[in-house]
Amino acid sequence: MKVAKFGGTSLANAFQIKKVCDIVLDDPDRKIVVVSAPGKRTKDDIKVTDLLIAVAKARLAGNDYKDELEAVVARYKEIADELDVEDILPEIRETLETVASADYNDDIKYLDSVKAMGEDCSARVVAKYLTSIGHPAKYCNPKKCGLFLEHDEMGKARILGESYENLEELKYEKQICIFPGFYGYSKDGQIITFSRGGSDITGSILAGAVDAEVYENWTDVDNVYAVNPNIVKNPFPITEITYDEMRELAYAGFQVLHEEALYPVYVRGIPVHIKNTNNPKAGGTKIVSRRSHFDSLVTGIAGEKGFLTITITKYLMNHEIGFLMNLLKIFTEEGVSIEHMPSGIDSVTIIARKKYFTPEKEEIIVNRVKNELKVDEVKIEKDLAIVMIVGQAMEKSVGIMARAASALSSAGINLKIVNQGASEISMMFGVSEAYCDYSVRVLYKELFRY
Repeated sequence: MKVAKFGGTSLANAFQIKKVCDIVLDDPDRKIVVVSAPGKRTKDDIKVTDLLIAVAKARLAGNDYKDELEAVVARYKEIADELDVEDILPEIRETLETVASADYNDDIKYLDSVKAMGEDCSARVVAKYLTSIGHPAKYCNPKKCGLFLEHDEMGKARILGESYENLEELKYEKQICIFPGFYGYSKDGQIITFSRGGSDITGSILAGAVDAEVYENWTDVDNVYAVNPNIVKNPFPITEITYDEMRELAYAGFQVLHEEALYPVYVRGIPVHIKNTNNPKAGGTKIVSRRSHFDSLVTGIAGEKGFLTITITKYLMNHEIGFLMNLLKIFTEEGVSIEHMPSGIDSVTIIARKKYFTPEKEEIIVNRVKNELKVDEVKIEKDLAIVMIVGQAMEKSVGIMARAASALSSAGINLKIVNQGASEISMMFGVSEAYCDYSVRVLYKELFRY
């Protein structure tokens, strides 16, 4: 059995949906299909998710949201008319009106419930179309199928263990199962969404639940590339990459897969195959537990802005037993996640994401560190980007760090932080945010010799 997830560009209009259905029907093993909300039809178009956000914001502001809702209905009507499944429209309208007009006592939860209807209605349309052309398909409601979630301490959606047992039943369905991505339900019936792009997670969860042979993630590119094509033209294509390498690259800004999407398949050893809906014959990129071949020494390079450093200095810090434990305790109690922590003899630097280190958190943490740990200095720099070089083949290679550092130095880029993991599959450089993309280009030119 294969689980196939299709992104928003693959479902943007009726023409694209027909492509999706041709791909599904081309392989009888594709029995579970996860769909996103319709994406942009053109560069200047508006995604259905954004249209739904406009509906929710109008309602939350106390305004009439009829026009905004009609814009969403019109988008689905255009698709349904071209697919010759107009009889699905009353069902779609009722679904949208029911959720948009529902009572609410939490603005964020209400917004989430409205946004989720993009994927929900998309699944209804695809199931209806497949059935209409003689291939029985079933719209799968996440609540009825048992996809239950809860929010963790960071407010992120987390799947409940029982969901895997519930969703395993889908493998026995004789019809093609069309499952909306992006959302599930709490045990008390409230819609909970993953972060944007979370349909990748839904597909991964379903693949894990049914122990799929492969999890196919269909998008609009032929491959994962060694570097963001928006930064470097015609970058080197990656044909095979490990879970660990992909996770490292996703952390540093790769946008191909949601950074949390790999875990459900990773723990079960299920390979992921990234394919292009618009060019299904292209080989794509496989994400696997263990590589069978290497196309290049370095697999990929990525950069991500939005970090900061908190450097704590205290003379004879290394003699003070429990200092780091007490420092970490402060960050834990204040709910700030630590990304990296390079250290020296009398200093330690904590790297965190700026979005979590609010001015209020900054004041509290700095005061606690000074008062509780009696440090000499706390210095904060808020202009940090992380650039990662990732490659499993680097484990047995010499000189990559020297080449990278030399290239960056020759380009006039100051290195604020240099760090290499013990596994040696990744190297991290901290640079000023203004030099993030430039650093990626410099490293790509050095390590891929284009």
